Amino acid sequence: MPVDQSLVGRVFPPTRPYAVTEEGIGTFVAATGGAYDGGPAPATYPIVLAFDAMNAFLEAERLDLYRIVHGEQKFGYERPVVPGDVLTATLTVSSLRQIGGNDIIGTTSEITDESGALVCSTSATLVHRGGA
Repeated sequence: MPVDQSLVGRVFPPTRPYAVTEEGIGTFVAATGGAYDGGPAPATYPIVLAFDAMNAFLEAERLDLYRIVHGEQKFGYERPVVPGDVLTATLTVSSLRQIGGNDIIGTTSEITDESGALVCSTSATLVHRGGA
């Protein structure tokens, strides 16, 4: 069953506040095969929050994760993510089209700090595979 077009423009509630720590950054970097020597988080680190926002969106819309193929992902920064930041992500469905029985869902997420200032924005393309 195709995703309803009325979803475009819908803004989902922000994620729970996420405290950025050196330990958390180190764990993320180790999982990607690197070593963390302190300082700002790597450029891809906000995926931690963006993924939480995406999972909340999928759950709210009752879309099965196993039917999702993650396409493109982009990050745009206002400033680096650093230990001590407390961040939230707010996801918006920015586009939706159907191709060959699949839904191509465009999302954007704004990642903000405790003061509400934009730290990073992300965009992703998700392919929701249609039924058999």
